[in-house]
Amino acid sequence: MAVRAVRGATQLEADEREHLLERVAELVKEVLRSNDLTNDDLISVVFTATGDVRSEFPAYAARLMGMTDVPLLCARELEIDGSMPRVVRLMAHVETDLSRQQITHVYLHGAAALRRDLSHVYAVPDEPAGSLAGAAPASEVRP
Repeated sequence: MAVRAVRGATQLEADEREHLLERVAELVKEVLRSNDLTNDDLISVVFTATGDVRSEFPAYAARLMGMTDVPLLCARELEIDGSMPRVVRLMAHVETDLSRQQITHVYLHGAAALRRDLSHVYAVPDEPAGSLAGAAPASEVRP
């Protein structure tokens, strides 16, 4: 069993508490599903948010999902001119038998455009909230 890091991000349509909680929960669930992980496989999760996200701590969404014994941390993303607004990112440290090449990183909604350079990405462009329709398998994501 190895320790691996899984990346992911989602973009909010608006900085509203319930919307943030929904989008972050969707992201966490998809990271777990795409990599065949459970809460027991999680070592820790670091969440970052852009400076325009102020309605709630992203880690609270994970707590609401039952991640009460997983160390969670929230931090502020760097404020770079021209960067995408209203983005929540995560980096989950996990124990898994997957190789680095087998890890699937998850980018949802507008954040799907952030990391198309990765070969194993589950990217979902902007769709109605909660929809995974139109998701491209990692092998089909193109820059």
